[in-house]
Amino acid sequence: MARIEFEARKDVVSLFNGLLRRQIADRHTTVEHLVAHEGTIIRLSRNYTTQEIALQCGQILRECIKHERLAKILMTAHESGPDHRQNEEIWNYFTYIETSTFDIASDAFSTFKLLLTLHKAQAAEFLQSNYDRFFEEYTKLLMSSNYVWKRQSLKLLGEILLDRINYNVMSVYIQSTENLKLMMTLLRDRSAHIQFEAFHVFKVFVANPHKEQGVRDILYRNKDRLVSYLEDFHNDRKDDEQFADEKRFIITQIKEL
Repeated sequence: MARIEFEARKDVVSLFNGLLRRQIADRHTTVEHLVAHEGTIIRLSRNYTTQEIALQCGQILRECIKHERLAKILMTAHESGPDHRQNEEIWNYFTYIETSTFDIASDAFSTFKLLLTLHKAQAAEFLQSNYDRFFEEYTKLLMSSNYVWKRQSLKLLGEILLDRINYNVMSVYIQSTENLKLMMTLLRDRSAHIQFEAFHVFKVFVANPHKEQGVRDILYRNKDRLVSYLEDFHNDRKDDEQFADEKRFIITQIKEL
């Protein structure tokens, strides 16, 4: 695609996506071909490192990901890296997001988010099977010096943890004292938007009726400061009744520790 003129690349995207949607006797023949030749999907994804065509490949990828069998390729097809770990393509997205130009990184994040949220059962299985490695990498996004990636990754984390299908992942995440301390730090971020997104993760720690002792101890030691801070937390959101109710509940839970 890099050899094609810019305007013609748009036509390639439209043509490719049209073929993906095309059915012959209830069969998605293009999808079947791509499943049989999974290297095509991998190469499309790795074009996030090729600035001239990254955005066009991203458009095609997201259309591919709508088909669960194609999304699965990015999460399961692997090769052994220098550390002898199996490197499914999805791991490269942490690099695409952190090291690319803003427009390419934004596009890569959109694709990454779709992989983790569209086919929920498949994504939940991936997260459970790769919990330690995934959250080791994901925490780096949450601690990023880039405001956009910090906010977007925090918002996505909230969506993942609060989705019922990810109950097992959520249960492990909220037993970690390190994760709790990170959310308490983000609650005091300079950005009001990041504070707000952090609250929606923090509340899960507090609402958990089966807290690990370490988590309970941290909340107890910081009880007075947390209550004082939360009582004045985003009081400008007067029309957000759900947030107000959740905040009252969380304050009550902390007071009762």
